[in-house]
Amino acid sequence: MRCVIARFPFDLTKSGVLESMKGVKPEPATGESVCIGRRHYPAKQVGQVITRQDRRDFSAGEVLRAMALLGFTCRTLPEAAPVRIDSPLQRASAMLGAPHLSV
Repeated sequence: MRCVIARFPFDLTKSGVLESMKGVKPEPATGESVCIGRRHYPAKQVGQVITRQDRRDFSAGEVLRAMALLGFTCRTLPEAAPVRIDSPLQRASAMLGAPHLSV
């Protein structure tokens, strides 16, 4: 499959990606990741290995799009839940187990 990563065209195949990633130890995946075989690799690590480019030259989204089209399972960052900021009075009230007061 022909795809563009960092403005350069690449002809990628699923078997070619599997071969490229064979023997590569996965870094800890804290963000977007790609499941290749039984391992989860960070998207930027996969992009660096298959394109031989610096990680700063492409986005994780470009790699995830290409890997998904090849049939690999990709994980993205979950949407962050809105953070509720309580007042000091509400936090103290919650710690004591008393009902919340409206401020």
